[in-house]
Amino acid sequence: MYRRLWVMLGKEILQLSRDIPILLILVWAFSGAIYIAGHAMSIEVNNYPIAIYDLDSSEASRELIYKFQKPHFKIVTFLKRDKDISNILDQGRASLVVIIPPGFSSQLNDAQASFQIISDGTQSRTALLAISYISVITQNYNMQLLQNRPEIIAMQQSAQGVASIQGRPRVEFNSNLETAWFASLLEMFNIITMVSMLLTAAALVREKLYGTLDQLMVTPLTPLELFIAKIVPTVFVVVSLSVVSLMIMVHQVFGTPIRGNMFLFYGVTILYSFSVSTIGMLVAVFARNIAQAMMLLFMILMPMLFLSGAMTPPESMSATMELASLLSPMRYFIDFGYQVLFKGNGIQYVWVDILGIVIFGVLLFSISLWRFKKMLA
Repeated sequence: MYRRLWVMLGKEILQLSRDIPILLILVWAFSGAIYIAGHAMSIEVNNYPIAIYDLDSSEASRELIYKFQKPHFKIVTFLKRDKDISNILDQGRASLVVIIPPGFSSQLNDAQASFQIISDGTQSRTALLAISYISVITQNYNMQLLQNRPEIIAMQQSAQGVASIQGRPRVEFNSNLETAWFASLLEMFNIITMVSMLLTAAALVREKLYGTLDQLMVTPLTPLELFIAKIVPTVFVVVSLSVVSLMIMVHQVFGTPIRGNMFLFYGVTILYSFSVSTIGMLVAVFARNIAQAMMLLFMILMPMLFLSGAMTPPESMSATMELASLLSPMRYFIDFGYQVLFKGNGIQYVWVDILGIVIFGVLLFSISLWRFKKMLA
């Protein structure tokens, strides 16, 4: 048995090494795709285009306008008429308009000044972040104004003996909130999932297209040996490339810290890659060609990703979706990966995720092998 399996594994690896398109996809997936994801995905507001409509034209309004500077905001134009507000938002030249009303400076003296923000909410997440940035700018501007008023300073000095509460937030594990750390690791987890399914599906579909699957079945190989021979090379290639990708792209290029036990991470990664590879085998049983296999894989991969908690924490989902997220193997792997690599947690913190991966692996392997045997019967 072991000799037959060893020969079959060698045949699969040799066949994979001669498939130039697949090799190019692998190189791109574990390098270029991760690099682009790390630089392109950002939850920060940088160079957000804004327009200013200053109806006061005073020193106070100019001081407020000065606060909207790079790197967070970029002033693209100053408006002159009311109708220019809707025009510039509709044209997409600016995503937000700051309207300073007439009499703004005089209102400041009465401590009742206000200004208006009109935002393009098409990209709702970025718009909300931009408005939150403006709230912080406004608060800082208020503090600056209060400190420059002698009567306020006198009140503060007289109230030094009064107890007060101050909040000082501290961000653990990613103190500078580097988006690239999160994005590059998430993309690597996605690539491990997608490639594991793709390679096994492509390997079996190729055998069906070329008619070599029937030839293999007249050999002494059992369905179990053939099934394992299709999966093991995929696991070996995916885990090997992910090691290189983690050390070079994620750690060196983006500077993402790696705090956890690498043996623990890659031991579980082997189990996870094996588990999702069986999904590729199950898809290949039904697919007639590579195109059909790809479409079926994306139908499976997208719900897995959205339910994984990578985009939205499961706790923030509706009760139904939070329950459905338990059916996504990616939920367990992404939570496990972040805990081990980011936080440096040991097995006592991640054993639930490991158990979920193992359970899914056993179930998927059993179902896929049963369907594979049924196809060969």
